[in-house]
Amino acid sequence: MKKWGKSFGAVLLAGSLIVGGMGLSGVFKGPEKAYAAEDIQRNIVSVTGKGELAIKPDIVYLSIGVTSSAETAQDAQKVNGAKIAKLTSLLKTTWGIADKDIQSTQFSVQPNYTYSEKDGQQVKGYIAQHTLQVAYRDLAKVGALLDAASTAGANNIGNAQFAIEDPSAFEAQVIEKAMANADAKAAAIAKAAKRSLGSVVTVIQNDDGNHPVIYMENAAMSKAAADTAGGTSVEPGEVKVSTQLNVVYELK
Repeated sequence: MKKWGKSFGAVLLAGSLIVGGMGLSGVFKGPEKAYAAEDIQRNIVSVTGKGELAIKPDIVYLSIGVTSSAETAQDAQKVNGAKIAKLTSLLKTTWGIADKDIQSTQFSVQPNYTYSEKDGQQVKGYIAQHTLQVAYRDLAKVGALLDAASTAGANNIGNAQFAIEDPSAFEAQVIEKAMANADAKAAAIAKAAKRSLGSVVTVIQNDDGNHPVIYMENAAMSKAAADTAGGTSVEPGEVKVSTQLNVVYELK
């Protein structure tokens, strides 16, 4: 959480010393005026400013997997391993995807159960699954890549998640928009209250300090055309980069 601000609060005590006759009789009057924390709390306005940018994505994360079944767990794993090796080779050699952009996210070999009233629950073969997350940056070729992966044996393809690879590049812009939004809200409130807006007391950004800018998926993979010759259509759309600021202002 990021926080900027200045502290207020002081107590001002004023008194007078009365001197008379042949001696001194010092009497302190009670405080003429006190500026305490309660006074400050009655003279502030707190608003939330929101900043958002709609940006064309520059990377997509694809979930591409292979599922195979066989009578034994060993055979299911062996068959699936051969398919995933073929798929990985295709991604690296034909599509030029680096090792760092291909990551295994799921692997499992599980029994496939069937049930009947006569025999109850029985194991009927095994199912092996292996899923890869693939980062790809040539967004114009995403549909063709998915088609090639399917031809190579991928039979478990998830949604395409579009994103900004380095959202920090837009952090300053989105913070400026959020601050401008907070200024406008606070000014409107001050005007409605027949007051004037003073300086900023505190600013708190709504994040944990590690991910100051939030990016969200705003696009999805289109369904494949009925005619396989048409290929899979994928539209990147736009993604949103956003942040929020809690801003406290003085009221005059």
